[in-house]
Amino acid sequence: MIQCTYKVGYELMDFDKVTDMLSKAYWSVGITKDVVTKAAANSTLVFGVFDATNQQIAYARVLSDKTRFCYLMDVIVDEKHRRQGIGQDLLKYILHYPELSDVYIWTLRTADAHGVYSKLGFKQVENPEEWMMISKPKR
Repeated sequence: MIQCTYKVGYELMDFDKVTDMLSKAYWSVGITKDVVTKAAANSTLVFGVFDATNQQIAYARVLSDKTRFCYLMDVIVDEKHRRQGIGQDLLKYILHYPELSDVYIWTLRTADAHGVYSKLGFKQVENPEEWMMISKPKR
């Protein structure tokens, strides 16, 4: 695996690169930089992985009360750096991040990465009949 550095904080992210990665992801095809930066600014924490040349190669963000609940989202690794363990390492970093150490309910949504997340202890939602949501069309 390549040598990586983890950075936490809105001001440390390369939002041109993050937008480029997310705009190709099935859950956010065509997303704009304005939407990406607004979402990041309103998140509890944003995380980035950077290579030895300080180029951003992965990203994730969380919404959390830092006590009981955390929703993990927009986890993405640059296409040329996938299948090298970078995503798994980023997730481990987030799950053990000191500001989130009290969190005991972690959630996320994925259509295709169940295997990745199950290696870290994620499983299908227990009692799905207790969960509710509103899903409005994107504007």
